[in-house]
Amino acid sequence: MLLGGTVAGYDGSVRDWERLLALSGFRAVTAPFNYKTPEDTIREFCAAAKRQNAVIAEAGVWNNPLDPDGEKAAAAMAYAKEQLALADRWGIPCCVNIVGSAGGAAWDGADRNNYTEETYERIVQSIREILDEVQPKRAFYCIEPMPWMIPDGPDEYLALIRDVDRKQFAVHMDFVNMINSPRRALAPERFIRECFEKLGPYIKSTHIKDSRLHPTRLTAILEECSPGEGSLDFREVLSIIDRYLPKDAPVLLEHMRTFEEYRKAYAVLEEQAGLAGVAIR
Repeated sequence: MLLGGTVAGYDGSVRDWERLLALSGFRAVTAPFNYKTPEDTIREFCAAAKRQNAVIAEAGVWNNPLDPDGEKAAAAMAYAKEQLALADRWGIPCCVNIVGSAGGAAWDGADRNNYTEETYERIVQSIREILDEVQPKRAFYCIEPMPWMIPDGPDEYLALIRDVDRKQFAVHMDFVNMINSPRRALAPERFIRECFEKLGPYIKSTHIKDSRLHPTRLTAILEECSPGEGSLDFREVLSIIDRYLPKDAPVLLEHMRTFEEYRKAYAVLEEQAGLAGVAIR
């Protein structure tokens, strides 16, 4: 696998981004640009990644196509289309978003309307519209699973793939986001294996992080954390990923704030990969 993450803490210049990328050891990174970035600057970032033997694996969208405000939903859809077109133009394999929240409290929030039949139909139609308008040839539009919206499990993701029925719709794997119950949290590696068994052929990028259940707090409290700070056995997790995905599959750390936090998390996974006999670059 190609282990990496986001290059955090650079000063905005391509030169500083490349400097930190070289120090990070990352072999896969998130795009440090969007469709509004000048083409010459994008070209410089891509060249810098190539010089450091890294791939730009994901272009993020991160907005709410289901926003109850019609103007905001339309703007979110337009941005998703532009980002997918950007990814396709530059050969970035995964353009990733969430499906969005049907409530107005937060773009990525839990809402009782997230699971209605009407919302599901909107999800399917919004993904189809994005793909049908852009018609990507190289990039895939992918949905990151979330704990409280579709898809929140591997079977739900398979159903979404079937119902969207578009060749360039694929999977962004985030198994920690789907560890959303004590049953899954108490046997996480078994659940992670199920995710990769079922979704492996469709996966274009994977997020890797840790998870912990607070065992004496009622009701159940689950939270994401950095590798080594939770309960996941990363020797087994990395072995599962290595078994089900191609050797050049991008696996990305996320949600750290600083370069140092990313390096610390990377070092944990680097050590565990060595113990598991898994190549990470």
